[in-house]
Amino acid sequence: MAVVASIAAGEFPLVLGGDCPVLLGALRGAQDVLGDVALVFVDGHEDGWPPDRSTTGEAADCELGLALSGGDGLPAELADRLPVLDPTRVVALGPRDAAELRAAGVASLGSTIALLTDRELRGKAAVPTEIAVGRFRRRGFAWWLHVDLDVLSTDALPAVDYPQPGGLDWADLAAITAATIQPGCVGMTLTIYNPDLDADARHARRIVDYLADALVPA
Repeated sequence: MAVVASIAAGEFPLVLGGDCPVLLGALRGAQDVLGDVALVFVDGHEDGWPPDRSTTGEAADCELGLALSGGDGLPAELADRLPVLDPTRVVALGPRDAAELRAAGVASLGSTIALLTDRELRGKAAVPTEIAVGRFRRRGFAWWLHVDLDVLSTDALPAVDYPQPGGLDWADLAAITAATIQPGCVGMTLTIYNPDLDADARHARRIVDYLADALVPA
C-alpha cells in the first residue's frame, strides 16, 4: 500500500529491503496504480528457480520466476497477490549463475527474457541499458528498477550472503542506474547487504553514496 500511495502522489518510491522478494510487493503496487509496468532487473542471479527446486528454500531464489509464471503452482491466495510480468517487458542485467543453473538442471530465463550477463556489461553497461529502457519507452511502458547489490563483484562489495566469481564494479552499476532512472522510471528496490560482513560500515557508506549519486540531482 505504501508504494501505491507514493506513486499515486507523484512520488518516486525507494524500497530498501533485506532480500529480493520485496520486489514482488513493490512491483504489484506499481502495477495496481499504472497497469503494465516493465522491469529492469539488475542482479547477480537470475532468481528463476522453481520453488520446489531451490537449494536454499529462500524466496530470493525465485521471485523473478514467480512474477513471470504468474505464480503457477502456488496457492491461489498467494498467486493472486503477485505481480504478473510479460517476458517482453523484462530485461535482466548482470546475472552470472548460468553454470550453477546448468549443474542443477534448471532452465535459464535467458530463453524467455532479454538478459545480459556481467561479461557482456562490464566496462560498457550504459549503452545496452539505454537500448533496453528505450524499448520500454517507445512502447509506452513505465518501468521499475530492481537492484540486488550482489550484481557487484566480491571485491567491490563483499558484504553479501552468496558471493560468486565475476561481477560488475561500482562504475558499471552507476552507469546502469543512471541510464535507468530517467523519465518513465517509477520506483526502485535496493536489496542485499549483510552488516555482519561489514564490521567498520565501510561498505554501508559506499551504498549510501551510490544512492545519493543516483537519486539526488547534481
